[in-house]
Formats: sequence, structure tokens, C-alpha cells
Amino acid sequence: MLALAVLGKSLETIPSDLAVAVTEGRVPAAIINRYAELEKSALFRWLLQFGGFKERLLADDLFLAKLIMECGVGIFAKVMAIVADFMLVWLPAPTVSLRSSLSVQAGWLSKVFYNCPDNAFQVALRGTSYSFLQRVGAIVRNGAKLFLVGTSASLVGTGATNLLINARKSIGTDFAGEAEDVPIVSTSIAYGVYMAVSSNLRYQIVAGVIEQRILDPWLHNKKLLLSMLCFAVRTGNTFVGSLLWVDYARWTGVQKIKE
Repeated sequence: MLALAVLGKSLETIPSDLAVAVTEGRVPAAIINRYAELEKSALFRWLLQFGGFKERLLADDLFLAKLIMECGVGIFAKVMAIVADFMLVWLPAPTVSLRSSLSVQAGWLSKVFYNCPDNAFQVALRGTSYSFLQRVGAIVRNGAKLFLVGTSASLVGTGATNLLINARKSIGTDFAGEAEDVPIVSTSIAYGVYMAVSSNLRYQIVAGVIEQRILDPWLHNKKLLLSMLCFAVRTGNTFVGSLLWVDYARWTGVQKIKE
């Protein structure tokens, strides 16, 4: 009550549940002072109207900042994961070649990979054939692209995560021992290699062998069942990929095993 008087407030000017807590002596003066400070901000004044936010902000005036940081880490990680997943489906998808003739001025690298299919295992259409080297070239080309995608996505995601973790540490000393900075360069390169090798091969096999050569001819006129089986196969592939990544990350030292 004294803290309210010092601040020029009364029980009638604060929320009813807070007033009851003050009357019963369950709220110290420090909480009253914190409420008064928070109320000066239009944003916090609005948030204090909602149950849940009010209790947490009164307990920790940095609660909103911590919430934004944690959500920021999750958002960055999810956005970069979506980019990687998109490319994993896009690059190894079998295609119908509609490309025009290669320009004379084209570089040697373009000439090497020009006749390679987009999927190493895709069915060659009538009038088209792929040699063994061209199919190997599809794996190499997609692997190089996925290495760049994986490394870039991990660089951005890991860098942003480290930034937010350090910001979280700076405002909460209790968090300092809970999380360690992730090594950006080594993690990103390791993830790029993983996508270029493991993910590349798995998604090429899923799209070119399991889906195009097995499921599609078998269930070509049963699209619903075909879609369900494709969903099951890709879900299983993702699960296997997660297990392989954990083992690979531990093997490379990117992920440390806590004793």
C-alpha cells in the first residue's frame, strides 16, 4: 500500500486481481514499481490487460524481449529449412527436356552438364537416351547445387541463431550456461556436404526410382492412392535423413555428445 501511495496510485487505479494481491500482502513493493514502469509504455500497457502476459511481465520485465528472441531463433531456423526442403524436391525432380540448342559461346562447364538429366534415375523419353556418365553427371551437378544451398542456408540460419543466443545471454545471466554458440563455418560446410551426398542421393532415388519407375506405372490412374504412397515414402525418407544427420553430425564433431 505504501508503494502505491509513493507512486501516487490507489487500489482503484490498478487491475482488480493485482489490487487483491496487494491487499493480501502477496505482492512486494518491487512488483508495484515494475507495474508502474511497464505502464509508461503504450505496448506494455496494452499487454498488461491480458491474463498470462500480465503475470509474466510483472515477474520479469524482459519477458517480451526473451519471447521475441526465442521465436526469432525458431523462425530463422524454419525459414532456412523450408528453403533447403524446396530445393531438395525441386532439383532432383524428373523433367521433360524443352531446352534449346546450347550456344556456341557457352562455357565448358555448361557443355559438360548440358545433356545430363535432372534426375540420374529418371526414365528417358522416346528419342532420348542418357549415358552412364550423363546420369553420374546429374548426381554431381545436383550435389554441387545442394552443397551451395545447404551451406548458405546453414550460414544464415546458424549465424542468426548465434546472434539471438548471444542477445539472450546478454539480458539473462541464467541462460549463459544453458546454450553454447554453434560453430558457424564448420557446421555450415558439414551440412552442405551432407545435403550434397546423403540428401542428394536419397531424393534422387525417391523421385527417379521409387516414384517414377515403381509407383507411377503401378498406380497411374489412382492418383489419390499414389499421392498417399508418395507422402508415406517422403515422410519415411525425411525420418531416415534425420537419423543419418544425427549420426553424421556426431561423427564429424559438429554435434557433441554430452556426458
